Amino acid sequence: MGRAAVFDVDGTLVDTNHLHTVTWWESFRQAGHTVPMHAIHRAIGLGSDDLIAHLLGDDRDKDADEELSAAHKALYGQYFDRLPALADAGRLLRRLHQDGWTVVLATSAGGAELGALRRAIDADDAIAATASADDVDQGKPAPEPVEHALELAGVPAERAVFVGDTVWDMQAGSRAGVRCVGVLCGGIPRSDLVEAGAEEIYDDPAHLLASLADGPFA
Repeated sequence: MGRAAVFDVDGTLVDTNHLHTVTWWESFRQAGHTVPMHAIHRAIGLGSDDLIAHLLGDDRDKDADEELSAAHKALYGQYFDRLPALADAGRLLRRLHQDGWTVVLATSAGGAELGALRRAIDADDAIAATASADDVDQGKPAPEPVEHALELAGVPAERAVFVGDTVWDMQAGSRAGVRCVGVLCGGIPRSDLVEAGAEEIYDDPAHLLASLADGPFA
């Protein structure tokens, strides 16, 4: 039976969390909302609809959600040709693929955004499949994205490791029954990741790659 290495993308493999924070902040500002950047940063990792609901509440004008999402998409899209992969992200995925792991991405990104992220990682030869927000009814912290990734890999939860950078990732992975590994490169504190279900914590993909011999992928 195979093994699956499931990875979040934004903030885990590609250094985009702060780009998302700034472009969401500007989208909210243009719509007349004052939302602190620290609050936006901690909401990154949620799908657009859930992020807006989390930050603006249920009593907001929900008819404006689509316009907010479109504004963020347009602002963030300006960075598509220069999204920075985190150090050794591509090398980590290739190494796991060579070691027999089925590598699957589980992300709230889709379409052109997902394409830009994959170009940044530059490891398509190691990526077996992608579970995107377009494939599930509920995004993280619901377990569906991780469960769908496991279906694509064809392995049970006990044969998988999920790597992410947010509390939403850790909650989704825990609810899906997989071993959860947190990385600090997305800017979320270690204690928050542990509380949300991370069994082990690494600085970034480079740290995880250097620790393969005695880490969760050993």
